[in-house]
Amino acid sequence: MHSAVTLNYLSAEDGEKIAYKMSERADGYKGPTLIWCGGLKSDMEGGKAVHLHDWAIEEGRHYIRFDYFGHGVSSGEFRDGTISRWAADVVRVIDELAIGDVILVGSSMGGWASLLAALNRPDRVKGLLLIAPAPDFTEKLTYAQWSQEQRETLERDGIVYVPSDYDEPNEYSRVLMEDGKAHQILDAPIKFDGPVRILQGAADPVVPWEYSRRILDVITSHDVDYTLVKNGDHSLSSPNDLDRLVRTAKELCRTLTPS
Repeated sequence: MHSAVTLNYLSAEDGEKIAYKMSERADGYKGPTLIWCGGLKSDMEGGKAVHLHDWAIEEGRHYIRFDYFGHGVSSGEFRDGTISRWAADVVRVIDELAIGDVILVGSSMGGWASLLAALNRPDRVKGLLLIAPAPDFTEKLTYAQWSQEQRETLERDGIVYVPSDYDEPNEYSRVLMEDGKAHQILDAPIKFDGPVRILQGAADPVVPWEYSRRILDVITSHDVDYTLVKNGDHSLSSPNDLDRLVRTAKELCRTLTPS
């Protein structure tokens, strides 16, 4: 494993710090730049992010993984975060760290952040690799499933706590939910014409495959592959899943690199 890469920080205009780790070779690198965009409450030390980094180092590829505002070792409180803030973090990483063309690798919520960043930087983002992508999840997956009591709690307290599979419950703040509602993208064409690869578990209890498949109906690209993994869960982190992730990243890099 090569994952002992130096931790660095990017400064935002408001003084917040975005933590990141990056690989590139002293004698140059093979493009395009791959940027890992993790899921809600995840960090850059997750299995998929590190596995892809190990592969990038072996291949001499430029690769960046980072923690959003309020995630991992970046500054800020999670409850103050919003989807537009996290998408802006992706854009900042593109602008300040990426070299040349960019492939965004977005997992779950990171798929939404990746799509928003791609729309924001069409001249830089040339490919998308999305894993169980969850655009619009705050409104269409989360709020849609809430009880009337949870909705009233959000209005009254400004925050709702929902049990999660992790140590602590998920926090959904009013600012997150309102911001998410304002940045929905599945109800109109998503103008992105580069290659798109989507990996989705058929047994994903968090983002149903029928949900992520809606991206196919609205994205304008004609080069879109949707891979449905039988028995695959939300994390898609088994050895076979990680091999598939690397194969897909390789294929995308080849597609975007003229021979």
